[in-house]
Amino acid sequence: MNFASVRIITDDLDRLVVFYEKVTGVLAKRPAPVFAEFILPSCTLAIGHSQTVQLFGAGSVRAADNHTVIIEFRVHDVDAEYTRLKPLVDEWVQEPTTMPWGNRSALFRDPDGNLVNLFAPVTEEALERFSGRP
Repeated sequence: MNFASVRIITDDLDRLVVFYEKVTGVLAKRPAPVFAEFILPSCTLAIGHSQTVQLFGAGSVRAADNHTVIIEFRVHDVDAEYTRLKPLVDEWVQEPTTMPWGNRSALFRDPDGNLVNLFAPVTEEALERFSGRP
């Protein structure tokens, strides 16, 4: 089994696509007007308009109502990304901080309120834990 993607459901697809294009530096592929994908080396971030929810079954998903998942991006330099994204992000939850498990991390909310973590392993143990991963 391979982990393939995470999908965000939104009422404002275009706004979220533009936001994540700026965050990731990757242009979204748009195979349909109600769907976009960011194909990254380790995984795909998909964004679907709330109109697509009916395809999954009524009431299965609610747009912009996520309070349990953190979307995480491993970056080279958390502090540099924080500086680059500071003007773009409206709500920073945590400025760059080194976590007890050895990752440097900065957290913010995307325009729909989803929590996003930018992180980089910085301690020896964390670097070893991530060696060999994309």
